[in-house]
Amino acid sequence: MHPLLPEFLFAVSIVAGFIGAMSGMGGGVVLIPVLTLIGVDIKHAIAISMVSVIATSSGAASAYVREHITNLKVGMFLEMFTILGAIVGAAVTLASGDRLLFIAFGIVLLLSWGTLFLRPHEAQGYLHKQDRFSRWLELQGSYFDHAQGETIEYRARHAYLGGPMMFGAGFIAGLLGIGAGALKVLTLDLVMGLPAKVSTTTSNLIIGVTALAGTSVYLAAGLINPGIVAPVVLGVVAGAFLGTRVLKWMTNLTVRRLFLVVLLLLGVEMLLRGFGLFA
Repeated sequence: MHPLLPEFLFAVSIVAGFIGAMSGMGGGVVLIPVLTLIGVDIKHAIAISMVSVIATSSGAASAYVREHITNLKVGMFLEMFTILGAIVGAAVTLASGDRLLFIAFGIVLLLSWGTLFLRPHEAQGYLHKQDRFSRWLELQGSYFDHAQGETIEYRARHAYLGGPMMFGAGFIAGLLGIGAGALKVLTLDLVMGLPAKVSTTTSNLIIGVTALAGTSVYLAAGLINPGIVAPVVLGVVAGAFLGTRVLKWMTNLTVRRLFLVVLLLLGVEMLLRGFGLFA
């Protein structure tokens, strides 16, 4: 049993939940480095982080659905792929601890950051011409933007690409226990063309279901410590509720900028861990 301070874990988890809710990524980006820093084995830290992702999603997704920002049809369609990917990824983690996976993930995140950073901002570019498959799935919607004071309408596209990419995001989520919200938000934003707020909120819904699938594998392997999980879950739920209150008053551009900062930090962190400098 590690000499952990519940108060310390609770405080860190509030920050993790806030970041997870605001960015749609889950709180593992904060939790895993902290847990490993205080001596928790990396596989146990990943398993605990997966539980925290469920808590973050539960705290944030319910509020976003109530605000009618989350696109449930998009979320339900993509969850089928992320669930399968998470189970496969978690199984690979139990069998391997290869640092090259961390390095590869860091490179992917930094490349994704560069793509999103260089992408021109669209002022009214959300009513895309849909492909036949996306139109058949009826992947469109609207929400009232409090920051802009108007209703934003949008149409999702390229669902045939979003599904396979979400399998990859689910695989990374199960493998590293971080929710892989970065890849999910990027898929929803860059590939499917959704507004930043819709991407973030829909990602929050998806990561919870993805994490639940991965957690089942880690729970069966006995890697989840209830003494650590309890303060973590309480903290991330509190932080997630705080994050949801703040996000609805932010503009899509601000949400995108916040996501860019978190994405950059996460990519650098993964590389450092991959090279053994942060583990």
